[in-house]
Amino acid sequence: MAIILSQQDYWELVCPESEAPHLPSEVDHTWKYCSDVGTGYYREIQIREGIELAIAEDYFHEDLKIITCDREHPLELSYTLIGTATSNLDSAHTGQYGFCGSGMAPGEILQLTADQRNLRVSLHLEPAVFQQWMSGIPRQIPAEISDWLKPYDQPYYTQTNQTTTTMQATLQQILHCPFQGLTQQIYLEGKVWELIALHLAQAIETPSREPKSLRADDIERIYYAKDVLVARLDEPPSLIELARLAGINDHKLKVGFRQVFGTTVFGYLHDYRMERSRQLLESGDLNIAEAAKAVGFVNRSHFAIAFRKKFGVNPRDYRQSVLNREVSYNSVHRSKNSVHRST
Repeated sequence: MAIILSQQDYWELVCPESEAPHLPSEVDHTWKYCSDVGTGYYREIQIREGIELAIAEDYFHEDLKIITCDREHPLELSYTLIGTATSNLDSAHTGQYGFCGSGMAPGEILQLTADQRNLRVSLHLEPAVFQQWMSGIPRQIPAEISDWLKPYDQPYYTQTNQTTTTMQATLQQILHCPFQGLTQQIYLEGKVWELIALHLAQAIETPSREPKSLRADDIERIYYAKDVLVARLDEPPSLIELARLAGINDHKLKVGFRQVFGTTVFGYLHDYRMERSRQLLESGDLNIAEAAKAVGFVNRSHFAIAFRKKFGVNPRDYRQSVLNREVSYNSVHRSKNSVHRST
């Protein structure tokens, strides 16, 4: 039986404040933990304002499920050097790295397997820092990175890639940094930008390939996957489960879904949720909180922000406008009936 933790519970396990409080002035801090759940450490290095490097190693004695809610997310590169982590949205294996743009990260359930060593290196970059860096580039920003920066009320961009040998070398240099103090800060900042440059090279400089034509049976499976998403709107399956249900591998589902519907699986789900919530508010069957819950939003404020972004009006104002139309219609209808009876 897996141990279920909230994100806050997990951080309290990994970074026990009672053992070593994290002072704002500290730029390099390591939390070590040893409990019935597992052992490991979490090291956080503040490279500079808006740039953070994290190294985590752990070994859990029990399977863990970590439940997260919708949250604001910076740009992130997360490298899995050892181990495997899966969630209802994606998975990460040894030799892979995930890239997340800024925006809204959806709530998910992260699963960590017992009796397995995990080693990860992550870097977090605030959007303002990346925008400032891009503003110094004289030429036009490549179209390939236009989706990387999104406001916090829009779903973030995600991608999983293979870690190249050059990236692996840079990661090992980070893990075995020979310096301390100011020299360490300068050295690690250089390595952080090196990893960003290597990711940019993969995104921009790799020759683009024309998408392969989908077979008729693949298209049929992708449409079936879409139907499953719609049917399970409040509790959508993971990407891996969705691919299994549709009888197609997860990579082909991701690529093919974008070809067929012009958006990602999560992007389609988000848009459909918003349209369905509008229909529910229009019908008057549910109030705002019930409509948000019906389409899978855990956080009501995030629902309100997403609704306003999609339709240009707050859900409360939209619901009120529907009620006003109904009152106006009923008033006119009663007036017509009154005139009809008097004649």
